[in-house]
Amino acid sequence: MPWLQAHLEVDKSQAPLIELLFEQMGALSITLVDARDEPMLEPPPGTTPLWNQTRVTALFEGDTNADDLRARIDQTLVSDNSRELQLDVLEDQAWERAWLDHFQPMQFGRHLWICPTGKQVSASGATIIQLDPGLAFGTGTHPTTDLCLQWLDSAKIQDQTVIDFGCGSGILAIAALKLGATHAIAMDHDPQALIATTNNARQNGVADRLETCTPDTFDPEPADVVLANILANVLIELAEQIEPLVKPGGRLVLSGILAHQAEDVMRAYTPRISFLPPTRLEDWVRLDGVRK
Repeated sequence: MPWLQAHLEVDKSQAPLIELLFEQMGALSITLVDARDEPMLEPPPGTTPLWNQTRVTALFEGDTNADDLRARIDQTLVSDNSRELQLDVLEDQAWERAWLDHFQPMQFGRHLWICPTGKQVSASGATIIQLDPGLAFGTGTHPTTDLCLQWLDSAKIQDQTVIDFGCGSGILAIAALKLGATHAIAMDHDPQALIATTNNARQNGVADRLETCTPDTFDPEPADVVLANILANVLIELAEQIEPLVKPGGRLVLSGILAHQAEDVMRAYTPRISFLPPTRLEDWVRLDGVRK
């Protein structure tokens, strides 16, 4: 099967959004490089600066819908940037296996791990999710997913119900179930994401406690925990749909938010949700709230 490689040159302020969008659309790998031969001096420790003009390159499966890709880019950036999108068809190679060769088990918080095929985790008391980064939507490699997994590791969710709104690979729902949740509903508009979620749940032995659905069939009872790792503009647009999914006293976790977008997202959910101060990782934040 051939592969589709997408290149998009954007301003550095837009690069994190495109990186997250490509991951949510199933990119097998994503790289960010200098688009204008701009020198980058040695950055301070703990920083991840980008070039003023950044070229974002992603590798997708060959049957990825290019028109959908362009439409999602324009929707995310509220622009017509997709006119600059360059697409290349690559001949069949084992790209996903080469991608996996670079991955080791990843730890989130104290106990939660994502472990690729063929790798092992020896840490005592580890909760292990078997998942291959790059072979599904959202596998913990992006800071927004990292923030959600850290929250799950620290939260007490035993015997609680969970909704994963915009589930992608189902990584958050699966993590919740492995950490003791009784039942999880994973919702996504993309049928391929739901297939990936179901397969990943089977691989991790939690499929019997997981329900998947599209927006057309999504009509759940309010849950103890609602997780939504999507883009800020979508979180704002869908606030009136997401907020009622949380039980009174239940917890809402929102991610996919750049630091400067946090106030706008919180404003869309208050006064119904009471938020803690944002938790930051690189340029991204997570919002943790409780429904009043």
